[in-house]
Parts: sequence; C-alpha cells; structure tokens
Amino acid sequence: MFHEDFFIPQRVILAIMGFLAILNAYTMRISLSIAITELVVKKNHTDIDGETAVCLADDMDHGTSTGGTYEWSEELQGFILSSFYIGYIVTHIPGGLLAEKFGGKWTLSLGILSTAFFTLITPVAIINGGATALIIVRILMGLGEGTTFPALSVLLAQWVPLNERGKLGALVLGGGQVGTILGNLLSGVLLDAFDWPIVFYMFGGFGVVWFIFFCFLCFNDPTIHPYIKPSEREYLAKELGSLGRKENLAPTPWKAILTSIPMIALVCAQIGHDWGFYIMVTDLPKYMSDVMQFSIKANGLYSSLPYIMMWIVSIGSGFVGDWLITRNILSITNTRKMMTGIAAFGPAIFMVAASYAGCDRLAVVVLFTICMGLMGAFYAGMKLSPLDMSPNYAGTLMAITNGIGAITGVITPYLVGVMTPNATLLEWRTVFWVAFGVLCVTAFVYCIWASGEVQEFNDTPPRKDHDAEERGKSSDNEKQKH
Repeated sequence: MFHEDFFIPQRVILAIMGFLAILNAYTMRISLSIAITELVVKKNHTDIDGETAVCLADDMDHGTSTGGTYEWSEELQGFILSSFYIGYIVTHIPGGLLAEKFGGKWTLSLGILSTAFFTLITPVAIINGGATALIIVRILMGLGEGTTFPALSVLLAQWVPLNERGKLGALVLGGGQVGTILGNLLSGVLLDAFDWPIVFYMFGGFGVVWFIFFCFLCFNDPTIHPYIKPSEREYLAKELGSLGRKENLAPTPWKAILTSIPMIALVCAQIGHDWGFYIMVTDLPKYMSDVMQFSIKANGLYSSLPYIMMWIVSIGSGFVGDWLITRNILSITNTRKMMTGIAAFGPAIFMVAASYAGCDRLAVVVLFTICMGLMGAFYAGMKLSPLDMSPNYAGTLMAITNGIGAITGVITPYLVGVMTPNATLLEWRTVFWVAFGVLCVTAFVYCIWASGEVQEFNDTPPRKDHDAEERGKSSDNEKQKH
C-alpha cells in the first residue's frame, strides 16, 4: 500500500494523526457547549442594583440566540457540562498503564471510537431521556476519551526524539485548540442553519472516519512499522537510544512518582491550567450568549477566535522552546518554567480584564483572544514535562497529571453554574477572579519546584526474567558439579 520511499517521515504522519485524534476528541467534547444555548429556555434579565446584568443585543448579530424548550437551571446546565469529566477522570490511569503495556495504538483509537459512538447517539438520548440520559451519555463519552492523552504520550515517547519534541509535541497537543476552533465555528454555523442534532451527527461521524484511517496508517513503535524507511528507523534508534517498548519494564514505581517534588509541581501546574482552560472551553459560549447577548452564529465565531490565537502561539512556542534548548540558551527545566509562567500569569490578567470591559464587545473579544493566546505557551511548557521526566513511564505521568487536572473539569462548570444563578456580568466577574487566583498560585509552585530532567524513577531496575534466572542457576550448579 505504501512504498518505503514515501516522502513524509512516519513520525510526522503519527504526529499529524495524533493532532487529528485530539482535534476530534475536542470537537466531540465541546459540541454541547454551544448546542446547549439552543436547547434551554432563554432567561429574561433586568438590571440588578443599578448594575448592568447583561448587555443589549447588537444589530450586527441579527438578533440574539433564541434558546430552546428545555427548562434546565444554570446549576443543572453546569452539572450536565461537567458530567463528561466524571468519566474522563476514571480512564486516565488505566489508559496509561494499558498503553505502556500493549502500546498506544489501540488504547487511543478504541477510546476515540467509543466517544464517537456516544456522540452520535446524544440527540436520541436528549429527546427520549432529557437531562438524565444526556448526563449518562456524557459520562460514557468521558470514559472513552480519558485514554487519549496517556496513550498519545506513550506513542510520542516511542517516536519523537528530544530535539523535535517541542515542534511535534506542540503540533499534536495543538489539536485541542483547532478542535475547539472548529467545534465552535461549525457549531455556530450549523445551529444557525439546521436543527441542533446535526452538530452531534457530524462530529461523531468525523471521529469514526479518523479511526479507520488511523488503524491503517499508525503503529505502536518504529520496529513494527511496515512502511518506515530504514534511514528513519536508524535515525530514531540513534536519537532515542532504543526502539520498541521495553518488554521487561519494571512495575510502575508509584511511591517514587507520587512523592516526587517535581511531579507534585507538575500536578499543580496542570490543575491551574485546566481550571482556566475548562472555564473557557466549557463556559465561554455561555458567557457570550447569556451576558454579551451574541447570536448563535456570532457566538460560534467569537468563541473560536481565542483558540485560533492559542493554536498559533502553541505552535510558535514549540519552535521557540526547541531553539532555546538546542542553542543552549536555556536548560530544558528553565524553558518549561518560562513557557508555563507566560501561559499562566498572562491569561489570569487578561481574563479578569475582559470582565471589566463590560459591554464593549470589541474589547471583550480582543482581551479573551489575548488571554487564550498566551495560554498556548503551556504546550511547550508543563505539557511536555511527562516526556522530559520519564520516557519509560510517560503514559502514567500524563495519566496522573491530566487525570487530576481533569477533576477541575467536573468542578469548574458546576461551580460556574452555582456562582452564576442569574448569569449576570457581576457574577461572571467573580468566576474570573477565582480563576486568576488558581492560575497564579499553581504556576508559582511550578516555577519554583518543577524539573525538565529525567527523574531517578525512570530507571527503576527492570523485572527479572524468572525462567532465564532459573536457567542461569541450573547452569551454575552444573559447572560446580564438574
């Protein structure tokens, strides 16, 4: 099917398919965030204590979002949006362990396929079972998607050499921003033109198509890839030291990992990043609809702009990070710290500033765009730390950090619903101030105690081959007899 002289390196093909995996994962994940504004009954607002509760509709939007027929409270909507992450948390560590033991290919692909299936049946669940059925389906979607990042970390550890890790890692992880861009943009356009179920059918269908292509194009490691050029295999062997998964890899050194100070710092940074990120991914469309009073089409456009900037910055920061490391301008550790600091303190400031821009629509969109753009530097920062700290257990480290961080995906949408019962500007301002505090504190911890060096637990003595050990003992006994 493919000649061995195929001009695109197989590690690049893997990175592209990994990028598309995350892209599909995010479009399916966030498809509900805009669709829910067309499902629920629209609120009627009045000014509260002389303060503007929400903004007036603007003629440029041809009318605001009209809403739907489901009478779900803000708190219930928050729980519906957070329910995905209940399942998402559960499969992170099992996904990492399965990927390390059996390879990342099927752990990743089957997870995406199951998410696609539950996305496709979402409209049926809503129509027949309402909020309860929707919550169940979202939890099941989360279970499937929870394996995505751990499995990809294992694949990248087997395929991507250190001097390309920033570029290809940022490319792969940038799928989250592009998925969010397409999810918001296409959802807005489709919801403006068609009924709401089309969003779930389209994104679920894309997930199934990705699965088919991935199964034929990608493999666990270079040693078993039938189409890889010998020169690329030799290059990867030289850069990575060894190819293929270590069959005698020691049991996961849980105590050493969980008590590692750099690991604790990494978890803190992940919590801060996810707190800010999930508020924006899950609830920015609601803010644009409820407070700014954008139409559904404009909502899709303006909610996607911040992620266009985030994607550009994430790719650019990957190149800058690699350049700083290869030129010995900064160490790996200091490069990761610098990028993480930019990606936390900057967004914290601009997120709060956007809430003080009031109903100045241009200022709000610009400030949110700068906020999320700066957040893109995370992908050349702490997001690559699991690969730096432990190539052998990268899947487990990513599972722990992403899994714990995903707990904020359960907390933040629900907390936003509780904190914004009237969906007013003042209530939302409090939400952004809380995010400011979480982002700054967690980034401060990371910038002090994080490390980009390989940790001692990466080289845990491998498990012994029991049969070989017994054969060795027998041979020694025979020699002693003679």
